[in-house]
Amino acid sequence: MHRRTMFQLAAGAASGALAGPAIAQDRRTRTLRFAPNASGLTAADPVWTTAAATGTHAQLIYDTLYGLDSANLPKPQAAAGHEISDGGLRWTVTLREGLFFHDGEPVRAVDVIASLRRWARRDGFGQRLFAQLDELSALDDRRLEFRLSRPFPLLPDALARAAIMPERVARTDAFQQITDYVGSGPWRFLRDEWVVGGRSAYARFDRYKPRDEPSDGYTGGKIAHFERIEWSSLPDPGTALAALQAGEVDWVEQPLFDLVPRIRRTRGLRLDVFNTLGRIGLVALNHLHPPFDNPEIRRAALAAINQEDYVASVVGDEKEYGQAGVGYFTLGSPLASRAGLEGLFTGPRDLAALRARVQRAGYRGEKVVLLAPADMENIKALCQVTAATFQAIGLNVEYLSMDWGSLLTRRANRAAPDQGGWNAHATTWIGAGMLNPATNTPLRTNGPQAWSGWPNSPELEQLRDRWFDATDLAAQQEAARRLQQAAVEVVPYLPVGQWAEPTALRTDLTGLAKTPLPAFWGLRRG
Repeated sequence: MHRRTMFQLAAGAASGALAGPAIAQDRRTRTLRFAPNASGLTAADPVWTTAAATGTHAQLIYDTLYGLDSANLPKPQAAAGHEISDGGLRWTVTLREGLFFHDGEPVRAVDVIASLRRWARRDGFGQRLFAQLDELSALDDRRLEFRLSRPFPLLPDALARAAIMPERVARTDAFQQITDYVGSGPWRFLRDEWVVGGRSAYARFDRYKPRDEPSDGYTGGKIAHFERIEWSSLPDPGTALAALQAGEVDWVEQPLFDLVPRIRRTRGLRLDVFNTLGRIGLVALNHLHPPFDNPEIRRAALAAINQEDYVASVVGDEKEYGQAGVGYFTLGSPLASRAGLEGLFTGPRDLAALRARVQRAGYRGEKVVLLAPADMENIKALCQVTAATFQAIGLNVEYLSMDWGSLLTRRANRAAPDQGGWNAHATTWIGAGMLNPATNTPLRTNGPQAWSGWPNSPELEQLRDRWFDATDLAAQQEAARRLQQAAVEVVPYLPVGQWAEPTALRTDLTGLAKTPLPAFWGLRRG
């Protein structure tokens, strides 16, 4: 018998024969074990990065003034409510009573204001709000006042995107990562247990005060039934499924589509869908450097895209999950249309004609540095199709494989590709993030302040402004059609398909919220 085993048995005998199993069962009852996408949490600042895992992490530890319900309508969250006066030019927002940060300090209006200012430096919706903001001030500890130059009826929608941080943290430059992760959400981030890209843990915040109403999407009463949440990034989808089967984890965020039939057949496991709007694949293009600084080469790349190939690379034989034909707004949403997409994305492509088009545009054989994650199966598949597509139209592709954390760092580099920069990378975006011009971050074309790739098109920005100024749905739809038609000419990025995402859980786990990213409130055993 091993010496360590002998000591364990002795300890068990001293405390009672059933102590070990009872403790293990109690721990299982109190702890939820989650297997996120293979990369896990590589960056913990939701302002610095748009990575999905960071967004999921942020919903655990931060609160927002407003939240979006399952119909994507804004409702007060940390806010008790608001009053509108002066013809829509003045909004007074009042915080709920009893809000505390994880360090025990009360949440004050000045904390919210500092958080909003930092968030608006990077977020397109925030940038638009602050462009119409004359003054933002704290009336007292629980009230903040927005004075606008003209009405901004989407104010609650915008404020649903900004995580509330303590003022001292929110003073951090928006282009630098924070190192203090104190929030006011249902769980506390256990910073000392964080292994970047590997493991993270959260403890229930006992002073969190849920709203006294049913949970609905990102709104309502966020009840934390589990005392502890553990994230463990597993090395591959097969390992994740084996851990789920063995009861070592309770929830696998995105099982590989090839494993879905096996999950259906496995007793004790179930499939569900939390993200009812699905996910959209896209290829970001760097507009700062050749060849994609040339709009004609971007248009040729767009014309080369076959979304059916991209979707098949992700969903495999589970074809019912996939959809081709997505443009610049989420399929099935009120603003989705075929405007400008005639002849694109499906059906045969004349690759020889596209190769000639690229040459006529002045392509000189420059390397196209394509960043690809080795540890994100779906995105890696998109990158492989992208490499083949670019090569088919005569582009000289250099495929660089790296872990997702390294990719996130490199894609922020604006230097030339041969000096640590890049030309293209694939990623995915939740469908809820591409419902309209306000939330579609990759569609921003305001140059240095734009998302990855830094596209610059005053025309698209003006058309985006027209959408904000539209007074009803019909006017918004017309503005969105014109914006998409112009986007096909500018090509801020390449949309490459849309699909629904199954998630896999133990059957004893109930209460899964319908949210674009995984949510942990409401979940319980039994």
